[in-house]
Amino acid sequence: MYSIDFDNTIIKSLELVDTNLLFPHEKIIKKNSSTLTNFLKSFDDYIIISSILCCSKTMVIIDGHHRYFTLKKLGFKKIPVTKIDYFSKSIVTNKTEKYSKQEIIDNAVSGKLMEPKSTSHKIYCNKSKKWQPIMLLSSLFKIDVKSSQENL
Repeated sequence: MYSIDFDNTIIKSLELVDTNLLFPHEKIIKKNSSTLTNFLKSFDDYIIISSILCCSKTMVIIDGHHRYFTLKKLGFKKIPVTKIDYFSKSIVTNKTEKYSKQEIIDNAVSGKLMEPKSTSHKIYCNKSKKWQPIMLLSSLFKIDVKSSQENL
């Protein structure tokens, strides 16, 4: 259940994806990553985390860079990902559209990471008629810590 009203065809799938198949487009803030790492390390059996959002066609991460880098650092080989139709007109890169979606994709695929928080992706809410944070498309996901560590 999502807290906003949007075109449901934007969501393509929710699945566990190999971390090596994903392309980040932004650097992270190390302090934020360290805090998240310490928090996730405190769980013994499982963690509940929001899925990372990525473009279904290119596997470029749209939202969830800190979660991605932290889970990868902790040794998780597969992480929860919601694949979306990134090129939908209901999604924008930020209010000013400083960066085009294609520019973001090209930078990510070439390994040229943008500065942290360079983008602030939004999705249009049909009910409120306002642009909302795209993270609202993420799903909560339970990851079993022990079985994930056994697959390292």
